[in-house]
Amino acid sequence: MKKLLIPLVVLVLVVACKKEAGKPVPNVIDSIAQNKTDSAGTIKNIANKEAVLKQTNDEVLKALKNKDYTSFAALIHPEKGIRFSMYAFVDVKGDKHFSKADFEKYQPTKTLFTWGAHDGSGDPYKATVDDYLAKWVFSKDFTASQYSLNKFIGGGNSLNNLKEIYPKDDFTENYIKGTEKNGEMDWKTLRFVFEEFQGKYYLIAVVNDQWTI
Repeated sequence: MKKLLIPLVVLVLVVACKKEAGKPVPNVIDSIAQNKTDSAGTIKNIANKEAVLKQTNDEVLKALKNKDYTSFAALIHPEKGIRFSMYAFVDVKGDKHFSKADFEKYQPTKTLFTWGAHDGSGDPYKATVDDYLAKWVFSKDFTASQYSLNKFIGGGNSLNNLKEIYPKDDFTENYIKGTEKNGEMDWKTLRFVFEEFQGKYYLIAVVNDQWTI
């Protein structure tokens, strides 16, 4: 009886192996190739996004340097408008905010706006749109600055809450190192916050930063 059972068991095992062998086996090579393709596409998209943001950043700087505020206005978010922060701390309620239409309306005028308060004295800073952009925002030639994307370069004793206020948005930084004469404390940096809208990146915030008392 035992002699008959052994060949039977062997036969069952052989049939089972044949059935298992008949099952479709995932194509490992194709899977790896697909993963590589997906990774390459992701890297390409990231690189493209970074290039677009750098280009847009440079367009904003060029417009500010040339005082071409028509071109600057064209880069303002059509729906969210733009907020200006005098220092690193973004005050959602206190900082000056314009819709795109209001910016275009008031930019050519001599209307004075309160943009915030001077650090130290606490005195309100009042200026026209043109003066604020030329004398405060672009107080130095930031076209010759050090650039970074989503990374802070400059930092002092002023609270920086940009990432808390704009957690899902991309920002660029344009940093000018301080001079040895002043112990490098006269550094300045200009940050732009961008948000994508209908396939294009627009400005939603302009944040200045510098050493504060």
